[in-house]
Amino acid sequence: MPGLTPMLPIDFDSNDGIMLIRTYRQLAIQNLKNTLLTSPGERMMDPEFGAGIRKYLFEPNRAATYLNIEARIRNQVKKYLPFIGILGIKFGHRADAPEGPMGDVVDRDFLGIKISFTIIPLGGAEILSLP
Repeated sequence: MPGLTPMLPIDFDSNDGIMLIRTYRQLAIQNLKNTLLTSPGERMMDPEFGAGIRKYLFEPNRAATYLNIEARIRNQVKKYLPFIGILGIKFGHRADAPEGPMGDVVDRDFLGIKISFTIIPLGGAEILSLP
């Protein structure tokens, strides 16, 4: 069966050489992930493309930062991935982060993002977690 596009990161298999994405579901998820991880200015011919979530790496870990990230994700998906409907975006610390003596999470530097979405033409709910 022919593939739609190479799977990223590029890897090899014995059947096709380069591993390929074979379903539209996989393709939509890869496109969403690429949009989130691409920084504006990184894509040739479209300097506005990309949510650039890496730029938030050293921002304060607080609600205002989460709102900025969520707005950026929603705007990029609306503009570049109109076939994806965002159902919700949640932010949180690692579930396995150890607690300190006062019950606080020790690993405050970690922030995970969980995006619930639907691929509109295909239906059904999906979840993308970063990392």
